[in-house]
Amino acid sequence: MLGIVTAANVACGFHAGDPRTMRAVCRTAVRRGIAIGAHVGYRDLAGFGRRYLEVDPAELVDEVLYQIGALDAIAGAAGGRVAYVKPHGALYNAITTHTGQATAVVEAIRQYNPALPVLGLPDTQFLQLAREAGLNTVAEAFADRAYRPDGHLLPRSEPGAVITDPYEVARRSLRMVVAGEVTAADGSIVPIRPDSLCLHGDTPGAAELARAVRSALLAAGVEIRSFVA
Repeated sequence: MLGIVTAANVACGFHAGDPRTMRAVCRTAVRRGIAIGAHVGYRDLAGFGRRYLEVDPAELVDEVLYQIGALDAIAGAAGGRVAYVKPHGALYNAITTHTGQATAVVEAIRQYNPALPVLGLPDTQFLQLAREAGLNTVAEAFADRAYRPDGHLLPRSEPGAVITDPYEVARRSLRMVVAGEVTAADGSIVPIRPDSLCLHGDTPGAAELARAVRSALLAAGVEIRSFVA
C-alpha cells in the first residue's frame, strides 16, 4: 500500500498499532515521500475502534492529544512529521452527529497544532466545527465503502457495506472524482466532491484495489498528489 498511496493514516496505538509498527510505517513513509497522518480513535484495541464509546469530551481531548503526540514523536525520529489528522472508525462516525465528541476532537487538534489539516465526511458538523475553529478541512470519499442516501457510510453490519471488486471500486472512485457523485445502496444518486480518496488497508485485496483506483484515475487524466503541501 505504501508504494501506491500518497498519504498514510497511521494507527496511534489506541485502536491498533504499537510503537514498533508505528516506527516501521513512518520510516517507510518518509523514505517514499508519503504524508503521515495521525489516525486517532477510541481506546478500543479489542474492537479495533469500531465500537462506539461514551467518552467524556474532556477525556477525549486528552486522548486525541496523546495519540497525535505519540505518532509525531515517532515520525520525527524517522525524519518526518505528522502532517494531518483523521479520526478512525466509530469515532469518525460518531463525530458527524455527536457535538460533544466532535468539539473535543477539534479542540485537541487546535491545541496541538492548528495548522494540521483534518479529514472528515463532507457536509457534517465535524468539518463545520473544524472550519469554525480555523482548521484546514479536507472532505474525503471512500473508495471501498457503500453509501447511504444521506451521504453517510452504510454500516459495516449491513450487506454490501464493504466493496472488494477492483473494477467496481475503481469505477466508483473515478465517478466520485470526475462526476462528483456516487450511487447509494438504495440506488439513489448522492452528490460528493472529495478532496481525498480513502481506501482501508484491512479491506481484502486492499493493495490490488488501490492499484486499480490509481490506474483508473491516471488513465482519465486525473493528477494524483497529496493534499498536504
